[in-house]
Amino acid sequence: MTKPDIRRATAADLPAIVAMLADDPLGATRETPGDLRPYRTAFAALDADERQHLMVADRDGTVVGVLQLTVIPGLSRTAMTRGLIEGVRIHRDERGGGLGSDLIQWAVDEARRQDCGLVQLTTDITREDAHRFYERLGFAKSHYGYKLSLS
Repeated sequence: MTKPDIRRATAADLPAIVAMLADDPLGATRETPGDLRPYRTAFAALDADERQHLMVADRDGTVVGVLQLTVIPGLSRTAMTRGLIEGVRIHRDERGGGLGSDLIQWAVDEARRQDCGLVQLTTDITREDAHRFYERLGFAKSHYGYKLSLS
């Protein structure tokens, strides 16, 4: 099996990306893979923003993983720039093979290249496997997270 290439996502990748976002108990309740219109609008905004890095893992023309890295300038911590990792998903047939680690390592390396002082992420409180995964990669629990739905 060939090692996947990590590359910038294209609009043609959206069906595969959204399918992965929807392929778990949480995603199944909040994603709409049958209607790609909102995702196309969001993709256009992401693609136009140089601080957004929507990346896919591509194995022989098939998208098997996705991750978004956002570079955020800030004033706190002596004007530290941060990298925010979101939307990490691995195709169910690829899980457990190291691809998630490869994507996270890509994001950490890119954040360093962009002069970020830290990389942060959040994961749903119910995703215990994800918590263990991120801790194995050196991430530490450091904050409580809160959300306020606006819709």
